[in-house]
Amino acid sequence: MNTITPQSCSTVRTFAQLLPSTRRGARLARLLAAAQLRSWEVSPGVTERAEQIVAELAANAALHGRVHSRDFRLALTLDTATGLLRIAVTDARGDSLPSLPADHEPSLDAESGRGLVLVTALADRWGVEPYSPSGKTVWAELRLRAPGMDTRSGRI
Repeated sequence: MNTITPQSCSTVRTFAQLLPSTRRGARLARLLAAAQLRSWEVSPGVTERAEQIVAELAANAALHGRVHSRDFRLALTLDTATGLLRIAVTDARGDSLPSLPADHEPSLDAESGRGLVLVTALADRWGVEPYSPSGKTVWAELRLRAPGMDTRSGRI
């Protein structure tokens, strides 16, 4: 008698794009990420969180990581085996690494300073890695579903 052992179907999907280090490039990063995640049929809740994270990280890359005539890179990795979506934005300025002090709270009239607070609130994890020779990658990870969630709906 032959028995068939069920195999889980897992895939790793990737998307990467170089974009100009401008406000327009940051906006395009958000739009491209949202379109890619919809094509991968990622759930709307995860897509909305990811879209906001991409917007913040890309804006930071265009504003704080800009080096004349150097682009930034947006990369998305969807791993269905681990149930994670990884967002990575790489820029050319490795000399100024972002951090979020525990007592960080921008003043009410400040025009900036809330981006990483939002990333911290929306992502399950985030961090910074050096990117050789002189850049950095800021990454964030999102769980695709809560542990034990029924995945029979076909959506990730």
